[in-house]
Amino acid sequence: MAMRLILLGPPGAGKGTQAKLLSARRGIPQISTGDILRQAVADGTPLGKEAKGYMDRGALVPDEVVIGLIRERLGQPDSAKGYILDGFPRTVVQAQALDAMLRAMGTPLHHVVAVHVEEEALVERISGRRTCGQCQRPYHVRFHFPKTEGVCDACGGALLQRDDDREETVRRRLSVYRQQTEPLLAYYKGAGLLKEMAGEGKIEEIAAQIDRVISNAR
Repeated sequence: MAMRLILLGPPGAGKGTQAKLLSARRGIPQISTGDILRQAVADGTPLGKEAKGYMDRGALVPDEVVIGLIRERLGQPDSAKGYILDGFPRTVVQAQALDAMLRAMGTPLHHVVAVHVEEEALVERISGRRTCGQCQRPYHVRFHFPKTEGVCDACGGALLQRDDDREETVRRRLSVYRQQTEPLLAYYKGAGLLKEMAGEGKIEEIAAQIDRVISNAR
């Protein structure tokens, strides 16, 4: 049976990790708008060229272009049994456009799963990330630290903190999420699709909880 769902949650909530795990367990693709954009640009499709024009100017790609790219992606054979949308929609306007597109395709959503994590825990998760400047191996100052502080175990490279992971940047990203994306919770709750759950704990436990939530709702 097909399963079409959206994973929602703030930066650092583990959506991408859970989407990959769920994709593998259910045999349906994880669809990320970032991946779609990069692939369309690389392939030189008409929508990809249009998106590239905006990206090259440093402008946001308009919703109608993103929706067009998603329509193309959902039309591919591997999406016939379902999919997991990761990172889209981000606003109620995008959600409305997505709903209209899915109605036209005759393939409505089954679930919207929202993963909740307390803000301070998110700040700790993200601002503690470190990456090797040479081999890109990831670390964390609290949860996964190297044998020698500041030095990669694998290649001896220096561990760096990305600008996106600095605390002040993380708090700005979370503020944008609250303003733009949290209203989606009320939108999908009104549509009877929203399933909410806590996102703190071991990755495997959260994965099992997502499975229970979507299985019990069917």
